Amino acid sequence: MNDSSSTPFAVPAELLASGGKMLFIAHLALGDYTYLQNFFKAFAQAHPGLQIHLWVDEVRRTSKREEWKFLKSYALYDWVEACPFFEKVYRRTYSPELFQESIAEAQREAYPLVVSLATLRPHFYAGLAREISPNGFVAGMKPRTKLTQLHHLPAYRKLDAAISPDAPPGMPEAHITDVYGGWFRQLFGLELPPAGRQPFVDIPAPWIAAAHEQLRQWEFPEGATLVFINPYAKTVKRCWPLEKVAALIREMRAQPSWRDACFIVNAVPERLEEARNAIEHQRLERTRIFSAQENFFQLPALLKQCDLIISVETAVMHLANAVGVPVIALMRQKNPEWAPIDRENSIVITAAKRSDWVKEIPVAAVMNALAAAR
Repeated sequence: MNDSSSTPFAVPAELLASGGKMLFIAHLALGDYTYLQNFFKAFAQAHPGLQIHLWVDEVRRTSKREEWKFLKSYALYDWVEACPFFEKVYRRTYSPELFQESIAEAQREAYPLVVSLATLRPHFYAGLAREISPNGFVAGMKPRTKLTQLHHLPAYRKLDAAISPDAPPGMPEAHITDVYGGWFRQLFGLELPPAGRQPFVDIPAPWIAAAHEQLRQWEFPEGATLVFINPYAKTVKRCWPLEKVAALIREMRAQPSWRDACFIVNAVPERLEEARNAIEHQRLERTRIFSAQENFFQLPALLKQCDLIISVETAVMHLANAVGVPVIALMRQKNPEWAPIDRENSIVITAAKRSDWVKEIPVAAVMNALAAAR
């Protein structure tokens, strides 16, 4: 295995210049891709002769059939498959059987280059990359190995080159885009300046039209102020209680500037009924429940119509920057690198203590932020 510090970058330039196919492996969430998209795009533009394939690994892989419905229709797939710089996307990795079938499919491609961007269980993905490409050049992540992780070393030896997944040295307040920038610099010598890291999403026109139609069906008054509230994240530590959502709506309505506002409360598909029942029980006027059940682009298309987005630390708060709508982000203290990148259009409210979950953030903190912004 080569140490990336001994060469200008980890992947040989001649391998990139030779054209053909290559595979990226990543365990992506929507938030990850909101920022990684710019790096994939810049890489594709720098190497137009390469056919770039993407393996999206599902870390929630399970043999429980009842969970497959939501995993197979994960909204991220709609987004990456619409991006013009990927020739092929592996998306059937959510069950053990489909995972093995996908490995066999990838092996038939005989990739000369496989790069793993996986930071969770990187030793596992080092082995997966080598299994997919037994004879190709394989690069991946290799964190500092602790004494309790010495048994991972044989997996890392399967890599031809390894890079650090950590933030670049000398950047104690690094944003996640600085981390991603360090990856692509170490791997390929690719430099993407901060100006090129602003997230974006190209929303097909039919989904913009669908968002307008949705607002019409909800009978929101034309020209009304629209507030989008997202209290859900993948982990309970990053969620905000629906009771606080209802309280926030009532307190905002008590203010003259928000008295006539319309509210959209977002729910992930698997929690839709729960959210609908809870919000309907509160009998809130001009408040509707939304969930992007048909296609990913339903979400950014609706976000783009809004005047304000209030979201916990998940993809919605990053997509707010991508569609250019001001956002109030509710976050824990533990991951400041994931704060929205557009500071001029973002207000971050963090929980008081490092051990606190997002649910500890009071409604009053959001109201104070609204007053300060006004």
